Amino acid sequence: MSMPSIPIVDVPKRGMPVTIITGFLGSGKTTLLNHILQNQQDLKAAILVNEFGDINIDSQLLISVDETMMELSNGCICCTINDGLIEAVYNVLERGDRIDCMIIETTGVADPLPIALTFLGTELKHLTRLDSILTVIDAEAFTEEHFQSEAAYSQMMYGDIIILNKTDLAAPEKVSQLEHYIMEEKKKARILRSEHGVVPLPLILDVQADVTPLLTAQKNDHHHGHHSHDHEHHHHHDHDHGHLENDGFVAVSFESDRPFVLDYFQNFLDHELPNDVFRAKGVLNFVEVPNRYIFQLSGKRYELKTDDRQKPLHNQLVFIGRNLDREQIIKDLNACVAR
Repeated sequence: MSMPSIPIVDVPKRGMPVTIITGFLGSGKTTLLNHILQNQQDLKAAILVNEFGDINIDSQLLISVDETMMELSNGCICCTINDGLIEAVYNVLERGDRIDCMIIETTGVADPLPIALTFLGTELKHLTRLDSILTVIDAEAFTEEHFQSEAAYSQMMYGDIIILNKTDLAAPEKVSQLEHYIMEEKKKARILRSEHGVVPLPLILDVQADVTPLLTAQKNDHHHGHHSHDHEHHHHHDHDHGHLENDGFVAVSFESDRPFVLDYFQNFLDHELPNDVFRAKGVLNFVEVPNRYIFQLSGKRYELKTDDRQKPLHNQLVFIGRNLDREQIIKDLNACVAR
């Protein structure tokens, strides 16, 4: 039996997606950045940092450097934020190169909110789209006193996705305790565990409109175990996204020709969306609303923006997460469809 056909969600480019990486000193933000720089196949990222010193850029990756900008052979660029954030963002946007996403590493003592507001409240809001705030926490060095620091507490509360790093160095009980503590402070937090900053990039970066490679993760879904022997032809994707499958991540896709009822869909997002969904994207239309909408979700942050292209109206959605109950999600989504 072959795979069910997979819809490609055709999401137009709407503003440069921006990811903010925050977290206390020594939590592993730069390690996460290095992981992104070395593994972002086909994704050209612009990385904004306070200084180049920390980023361990492989000399083979380096093509050219000037005072404030560094160009890498994998198509990424790095830029320092020394003249102010807005200035640095314009420096990147004004280049002719194709850049797919922007990643900003904050200093370890920064409250991420002012940085987020720079993208939401200034003229940058027309050029960029705040995609997610990732908070890196050192599972080994963590103590609850840590969060008596206002910046550290804000970093946790404003994070869309919390990455518990260095879990290999902390006792398992300590990691579970830490997860429990975070969940108490921040209901329904989306938490990823990592060692050396390694997390599946499709869960944290703006994965491109074509989500097909992600969906090869479906073959690993336990509900569809009987398909598993027929997938040799998918293996060319494994070097890109194999790590999604190994971690128990799956993608659930949904299509319908009939529109959603907006209130029902909103209710689904607010009350029924499983906590283990880390990312979702799609193109949606709603009953009695003339436009199509682009839907993006990262952690608990989601947005709907109108899509001006004259495309046929139907819904296409993909959810990516861990141990998802595909049947239940599809049933809940079907309940949102206009009768």
